[in-house]
Parts: sequence; C-alpha cells; structure tokens
Amino acid sequence: MGRVTARRRVLRVREGHASYRPDTLAAEEPMEIRVGGRPLAVTMRTPGDDFDLAAGFLVSEGVLHRAGDVAGIRYCAGATADGGNTYNVVDVGLAPGVAAPDPSLERNFYTTSSCGLCGKAGLDAVRTTAAWSVAEDPLRVGTDVLAALPDRLRAAQRVFDSTGGLHAAGLFTADGELLCLREDVGRHNAVDKVVGHALRSGLLPLRGSVLMVSGRASFELVQKAVMAGIPLLAAVSAPSSLAADLAADSGLTLVGFLRGTSMNVYAGDERVHHAAEAGRHSGGGS
Repeated sequence: MGRVTARRRVLRVREGHASYRPDTLAAEEPMEIRVGGRPLAVTMRTPGDDFDLAAGFLVSEGVLHRAGDVAGIRYCAGATADGGNTYNVVDVGLAPGVAAPDPSLERNFYTTSSCGLCGKAGLDAVRTTAAWSVAEDPLRVGTDVLAALPDRLRAAQRVFDSTGGLHAAGLFTADGELLCLREDVGRHNAVDKVVGHALRSGLLPLRGSVLMVSGRASFELVQKAVMAGIPLLAAVSAPSSLAADLAADSGLTLVGFLRGTSMNVYAGDERVHHAAEAGRHSGGGS
C-alpha cells in the first residue's frame, strides 16, 4: 500500500535563523481507475481508501448507484523494480446487467488533485443525470449545527496534523454527528472517498445528510453531492458561480464561507434555520 505521508529534509528559516530539519509531507501518487480491465481515468491522490475513491468516482459519473452494481474491486499488478505491486491501478468489476461507462467518458486524461475532472469538454457533458432527486429532501439544519461542523471536521483529521497539506470531506447527520471522514490532497478525491464508502456500505442515496468540505465548493463537488443524493453541501470557502447555479437548478442547499457563526447560503436557504427564525415562528419574536 502507498504511503499517506513522506519525509523530506528541508531548510527552515525562522526569524533570521536557519537550520535543516525533517518535514512531513502529504503523499501524492497517480492512481489509474479501470472498469472491467479497461482504463478510464488517472487521478492524483493521497494513497488510502483507494477502493472507495474508485467507487465514488464512478458514482459521480453515473455508472454506479448501489452496492450491488459492483462485482468486485481489486488492485492490478504494477511494474516495480522488484516485480511488486505499486498499488496505483484499481480495477472495478461491474455486476451483470450494469452498463459500462459511456465511450465518451473513456477520455484517457488525468485529473489533478486540485482541479477535478478537467478533461470534460463542456457543461452538458458534466451535467450527468442523477439517479435521485435532492430537491424534495425535507432536511432542515440549524445554523448552530452548521457553525460547529468546521471544527468537528478539523478535529477528526488525523493526517492533516502532521502535514498541514490535506483536504477533508465529512458526512454528517442533521444533528451534526460525524458519519464518515476522508482526507486527500484533492478535495474532489476526499468527496469521492466518502461517497464510495457510502456506496459500498449500501447507504446511497444519502438523504437527510450534510457534506462538509475543507476548501472551496466547486462545480464538481456540487455535482458529486447531487449524484450521491446529498441535499446540503457546506464549505469553509467560496463557491464558484457555476456551483451555485447547479445547486439552485438541482434543489441542493449550498453553504459557503462557513467560518465560526458566519456563513453565506447561496441556494436552498429554506433548509437552514436559526434561533431568531424559530422565535418568530413560535410567536416569541418581537
């Protein structure tokens, strides 16, 4: 299995004093995803939870919808100097009757750890039809619950403490209970790992849940949330305009700049309630 972290000797300068010391870095290695032995894509990721990553990627592509769609996932033998396995090639076998990826998806490009699915030609190619609708999800979440999520996400990150260089995605209940957390150098990989875990555990669609991410909310992350049936996506940083458009079109609640008690709700604000609102509705407001 690949390493999650790597050590490197660095020159450290602090207040005019220089010294050499070891530093811990988040590992980043390529992983090729195959379906039925046929290469589909290569992504740069932090090793670990690779089967979840491959499964989640295929959920976002509309290939997988439930645990029974997967016949098996395995590492393929890789070429190393000693003839061992690099653990950087994962092959997903589809169950009988499950359609293989559309040939248009077999684009033989690689996705970087920061940009997501960079090789897609246009918006129509990215707007994959979701198996479930999030628009009618009755989820309601208090602003007090949302405000606590970034600290809960950060507290659960194990590798970030030693590297400072990993994104995280966490799946929470409406009450703020952490269900699953994954880390990766790529925010979209972290989300795929969460979704893949849910798929393999038979939990899709993830109705009534909240997805919290440590970075910004890109179009790809909104798409992945919608494809997994998640009705609310929250991020500590800003969303893109396309992310907000897709959230509004899909009926997903999108929260950005979630820092302390401050936040912006860019779409689906009917799912977010706060104490003042509750007071007005109960007659306690002035």
